[in-house]
Amino acid sequence: MSELTHFDSQGQAHMVDVGAKSESRRRAVAEGVIRMLPATFALIRDGGHQKGDVLGIARIAAIMASKRTADLIPLCHPIALTRVGTEFTLLDAESAVRLEVTAETVGRTGVEMEALTAVNVGLLTIYDMCKAVDRGMEITGVRLLEKEGGKSGHWKA
Repeated sequence: MSELTHFDSQGQAHMVDVGAKSESRRRAVAEGVIRMLPATFALIRDGGHQKGDVLGIARIAAIMASKRTADLIPLCHPIALTRVGTEFTLLDAESAVRLEVTAETVGRTGVEMEALTAVNVGLLTIYDMCKAVDRGMEITGVRLLEKEGGKSGHWKA
């Protein structure tokens, strides 16, 4: 494993200098799952929640969060995203919703943090919208699935 890049030779945290890196197409895919009571799942699946379209609002929240990642994670570079895609999968047998986010850019640094931030905020939005009926929801399995681009190339979980 390579060294931690966010620390200088004296051990001080710093923002990595990406100025000498060449621009390339970068893509990252992340996922996570929120588990809930069957009745809560039915509200989301059937569109019966009083607050409206839970997944539609979570989709917008995920996209917005990806664009604000540098405001939330102290040493992240602001990135001009070229695309953020969200895909929800309803897991009936588990009373769960899976969210997969794909973030893309053309730049000097990757978009893993943007994809991971989007997944977390999208799932937290589902929690927020449904907590009045189910405070026991559990967010699990948030992880990077794949990244492409840059010097390190292609990586897949």
